[in-house]
Amino acid sequence: MLKRRKYEEPRKIRHRSIRKRVSGTADRPRLVVFRSLKHIYAQVIDDTDHKVLVSASDLVTKTQTKLDGKKSERAKQVGLKIAQLCAEKNIKKVVFDRGGYLYHGRVSLVAEGAREGGLDF
Repeated sequence: MLKRRKYEEPRKIRHRSIRKRVSGTADRPRLVVFRSLKHIYAQVIDDTDHKVLVSASDLVTKTQTKLDGKKSERAKQVGLKIAQLCAEKNIKKVVFDRGGYLYHGRVSLVAEGAREGGLDF
């Protein structure tokens, strides 16, 4: 069994406590942010149907081009990208789930980019 890093377990505990209060519905889905050491990911989830509606990250995929710049610049671009994808699916309002991370740095930049892109939360 792999050893968990010392910061991973407390973050999961914080995320569980946040999830007790934050839930996504069909009218107002949940925007979740996951931050790794190299990349950042965002998903919009409908918790009532247990479905991922939209997702974006700074990774290169078949449908996505490479995002350039520092990690913080890429985080803001991911926020703009998720807002653009939500607009295509007629999603205007979301609930922000910071995933147990502090609302600081790259997590806040994703939220800022999503707000600039037109999402309301």
